[in-house]
Amino acid sequence: MSPSRVLVLNSGSSSVKYQLLDMQDSSRLATGLVERIGEETSRLRHTPLAAGGESREWTAPITDHEAALKAVSAELAKDGLGLDSPELAAIGHRVVHGGKRFTAPTVIDDAVLAEIERLIPVAPLHNPANLTGIRTARALRPDLPQVAVFDTAFHTTMPESAARYAIDVETADAHRIRRYGFHGTSHAYVSRATAELLGKAPKDVNVIVLHLGNGASASAVRGGRCVDTSMGLTPLEGLVMGTRSGDTDPAVIFHLARVGGMSIAEIDTLLNKKSGLIGLCGDNDMREIRRRIDEGDERAQLAFDIYIHRLKKYIGAYYAVLGRVDAVAFTAGVGENAAPVREAAVAGLEQLGLAVDPGLNAVRGDGPRLISPAGARVAVAVVPTDEELEIATQTYALLGENV
Repeated sequence: MSPSRVLVLNSGSSSVKYQLLDMQDSSRLATGLVERIGEETSRLRHTPLAAGGESREWTAPITDHEAALKAVSAELAKDGLGLDSPELAAIGHRVVHGGKRFTAPTVIDDAVLAEIERLIPVAPLHNPANLTGIRTARALRPDLPQVAVFDTAFHTTMPESAARYAIDVETADAHRIRRYGFHGTSHAYVSRATAELLGKAPKDVNVIVLHLGNGASASAVRGGRCVDTSMGLTPLEGLVMGTRSGDTDPAVIFHLARVGGMSIAEIDTLLNKKSGLIGLCGDNDMREIRRRIDEGDERAQLAFDIYIHRLKKYIGAYYAVLGRVDAVAFTAGVGENAAPVREAAVAGLEQLGLAVDPGLNAVRGDGPRLISPAGARVAVAVVPTDEELEIATQTYALLGENV
């Protein structure tokens, strides 16, 4: 039997998240996280799932990503799942930015690595870490197929009318300034799972996907293809997020520089790390914000109202872009768990066919489910995202008979 396991790696600047899946039945065999790489208090948490084993966790210095992946391999080996296993078919890597060139999952070679590196200026926080993970994994298993799955790929189907900013074309092209979008693996998975929930093929369904976590984005998906998304050149554009401002008048930057005397670096930090919910009320955890609202906290209420106002604007905008909407799908940490957010986001949109059933909305569950009233013109759904499964699926499908 051909090898069928795929190891999914998501390498951050000081962390590595991983999952090992068997693509014969899409089951998870193990999952884990290495964090604080490069510190004396590095930590590895590993959970073997195949045999129902207990989680293991230890703390020790892990100097770099090579040491981290060797530690991951050692933990997997304890469960008979090591990187040297003949059943391991491939390693799938999450890569944040693929620019215009990478429109699909891609087998990694030296030329692909060079292009990912060339894209660092438009993804300075993410692509370098992704590259480090790829290079380390290739060094450990040079014989194994390795695949890059890009966050931006799903959004490359956007028409130029949605992807281009209204600035001088020559300047934009010279500096690769356009709307790329992010969270693409999540939007791809959720839009397809929503169609399945409705009992239809993706090509027959128009979906607005709302990926609401600490980072948040919306997408308009027509017949399985993205036609618009809220994030742009960077993940800063769009919805109000945990620490990011989302849509802001560009002149705010000039004003802060000229009048506030702030440097570009300070403004960058303000908009990316000190804005959004945390900038508005000091908390970026929606559970804490709701607790404060219940206690009558006005700052928390205002932050929530601004968050919902922006979200509702995007629902309306993408309804207009699509023309016909079959479903609105909420996903990610806030989207899957915060019933008040879902209720408030569609409140007042009844004329568009949108509503939630309070009882269904209040029920918590692990799988995809409808929360709209029976017979609603537009389905409202909660669809848990599964980016690791999407990466593994795309990786395995790409390799096909070569695996």
